[in-house]
Amino acid sequence: MDSSLPADKPSNWNVPNALTVIRILGVPVFGWLLLHDGGESVGYRIAAWAAFAVLMATDKIDGDIARKHNLVTDFGKMADPIADKALTGMAFIGLAILFDDQAWGPVFWAAVVAMLVREWGITVMRMVMVRRGFVMPAGRGGKLKTVLQSVAIAGYCLPFELWGGVVPTGLLWITHVVMAAALALALVTGVQYVVDARRLAAQAPADDVVR
Repeated sequence: MDSSLPADKPSNWNVPNALTVIRILGVPVFGWLLLHDGGESVGYRIAAWAAFAVLMATDKIDGDIARKHNLVTDFGKMADPIADKALTGMAFIGLAILFDDQAWGPVFWAAVVAMLVREWGITVMRMVMVRRGFVMPAGRGGKLKTVLQSVAIAGYCLPFELWGGVVPTGLLWITHVVMAAALALALVTGVQYVVDARRLAAQAPADDVVR
């Protein structure tokens, strides 16, 4: 047997990819729970929070399994970021709709638009760079942004504004602060990704860039 032959690629039919598909299929379910009764149902808001937590957990689980068992596939590379952005996009837009009548609703809409433009823009750019032979893994800043973003979304899913009282109001303000930190990191790391992409493209041979 010729040892110089490349190893067989893992099949797309594997557990990590199945979890990614489940995450994609779970997006509309999460959205329905979040927006049920216009977001005025405490029970459905808590269910939306639980659904978001479970779906986000599958993101870490499928990545860990894929790396540990060498199950990284082209489908997974494409579908995983799409699943992540679909989930966070549904969450941000759904929450912006729920909070539209709040005094801070317009500010939240502005933050959501900025966050989504950054998220989808960087995702598309990274896909383009992968096709050109460059891998741009998330740095520590990007990973911290993802954690803060997930915590903020989870906090907003809980109906703090419906419960009222000192503790829920305090937790809502903490969520605002976490969201602001996530947005700041998103913008800073977004600029850094663009700078890194331009540097990598400039270093590539002309024939590689054209390809």
